[in-house]
Amino acid sequence: MEHIRVNEKLRLESVKISMATTIFETIDRDRHFLRKWLPFVDATKQVTDTESFLKTAVKQRHKRRDDIYGMWYKEEFAGLVAFKETDWFNHKTELGYWVAEKMQGKGIVTSAVKVLLRYSFQKLKMNRVQIKVAVGNEKSAAIPKRLGFKFEGIERQGEFHFHKYVDLEIYSMLKKEWQQLH
Repeated sequence: MEHIRVNEKLRLESVKISMATTIFETIDRDRHFLRKWLPFVDATKQVTDTESFLKTAVKQRHKRRDDIYGMWYKEEFAGLVAFKETDWFNHKTELGYWVAEKMQGKGIVTSAVKVLLRYSFQKLKMNRVQIKVAVGNEKSAAIPKRLGFKFEGIERQGEFHFHKYVDLEIYSMLKKEWQQLH
């Protein structure tokens, strides 16, 4: 899926290598803000780092494992949202996301996740979608809570970040739960 119109202000577009400069400039501008919760920020030092990431992302999309979308709010780049580590045999996937500092509080990520959740259950035939959030990242954790995901527990030391391991809160939604909500 190349483009998804979420609403009149927001659209999702599959990432392309041509987006590298825009994505890198957003990461670079918001480095201090993003660094608190995202382990890749310190390793993203120049646009070529973002290009390498996007080349890998495009290859992964063809392998049907990951699928990453740029979020465009009023035609301005707002961040990324992605299906991660999709397991086709077991019909499950994970959603991950980040948003630029100035784009916070506009409902961008909640709207994008809501649309991808529907897509994952209806089109991709997933049975389970999960979201992992670093313990303490309240704004990020508010998204699965708002959308009706169930808190499952803590993945202890689930992510290496900023020279230490951090615990992750795990939220999930099953297809039958989503169907009950909709």
